[in-house]
Amino acid sequence: MKLIVGLGNPDKKYIGTRHNTGFTVIDQMSEDYQIPVRERKYKAMYGSGYIEGQKVLLVKPQTYMNLSGEAVQAFCTFYKIAPEDLIVIFDDVSLDVGQLRIRKKGSAGGHNGIKNIIACIGSSDFPRIKVGVGQKPAEWDLVDYVLGHVSKEDEPLMKEAAKNASRAVGVMLSEGIESAMNLFNMKKEKTPKEEKKTEVPQEEKKEPATEEAKES
Repeated sequence: MKLIVGLGNPDKKYIGTRHNTGFTVIDQMSEDYQIPVRERKYKAMYGSGYIEGQKVLLVKPQTYMNLSGEAVQAFCTFYKIAPEDLIVIFDDVSLDVGQLRIRKKGSAGGHNGIKNIIACIGSSDFPRIKVGVGQKPAEWDLVDYVLGHVSKEDEPLMKEAAKNASRAVGVMLSEGIESAMNLFNMKKEKTPKEEKKTEVPQEEKKEPATEEAKES
């Protein structure tokens, strides 16, 4: 069995925010693979079904981002799921909007949800799909940025990213993570409009933000 977890915050006011990208992908997968995510257990919403012939659980923790690991640990313990059979999907401010980055394992990279999962299950050796939400503008606070709603301009890119992330999980389960990485880790080519939007003088360029927002 595979445990597929999308990270986010449960309140309605967070629907459509950058930090709820993991929830958005789970919703897309629910639609694509006909797996309703309506049941409640272990501080999470979840649904069970099959993807590419493999039994899966789709999970949306309802603990707020900083305590995501509580739900993940409970599911892993009850269903005896090893770290390598866990896939976590979450937002990443260091990637361009809509860009995917699949990894076999790794550190938290400043993301509080991932940090808590690692602390709770005692391992960082689980696959993950990072979905780019873009670097925050220099004048923005990081918390305000990730808890802010996706702009109208970026909505098509984020919808495409959710569909691609859903497809990526199917490839991971049917062909393996290496195939998924080869297919989906390619950097998206920017349109001339996007190039103009992101172009800044050399001396004003900033390093990608790594400190993750903290929710109450």
